[in-house]
Amino acid sequence: MQNRGSIIGGLILIFVGALFLLLQAFPELAAQLDPELQWPLIIIAVGLLFIVGAVLGAASLAVPGAIIGGIGGLLYYQNLSGNWSSWAYAWALIPGFVGLGLILMGLLDREKRSSIRDGVRLIFISLILFAIFGGFLGGFYGLHQFWPLLLILAGIWMLWRNRSGRSSNKEPLE
Repeated sequence: MQNRGSIIGGLILIFVGALFLLLQAFPELAAQLDPELQWPLIIIAVGLLFIVGAVLGAASLAVPGAIIGGIGGLLYYQNLSGNWSSWAYAWALIPGFVGLGLILMGLLDREKRSSIRDGVRLIFISLILFAIFGGFLGGFYGLHQFWPLLLILAGIWMLWRNRSGRSSNKEPLE
């Protein structure tokens, strides 16, 4: 596996070619796959190809693969539901996609094991942001009046974490 870039490029070309060949061989399939609704699947597929590249040896491709695939998933949901206004808070999931990529990269490459911990932190932060912005901007239908509680809970967690000595800043205060 000398040139991983050509492997990934080759996989992308094979996937796209097979898709078009399948659509030519079965025109009724093309009629069922409404391009106006299914176009985000292309973005998801590109993300999955990056993940395949990560599994084949270029572990750092897991991060862009998770980001591209995750955004493709968001676009697919929004395109099917018509809920494009959810971008007001759905963007907060993108750091979580980075976190998923970091976890996968850490699992695939022993030298990058520390990225697993960073990935978990990013997912946690992303979910908190998603809950706060979703609650504040009315994305959770009826729960928007409770978003200040999420801020209070996040503050309590930060204080508790600091008190228990698990803080990342171990230097004494002067």
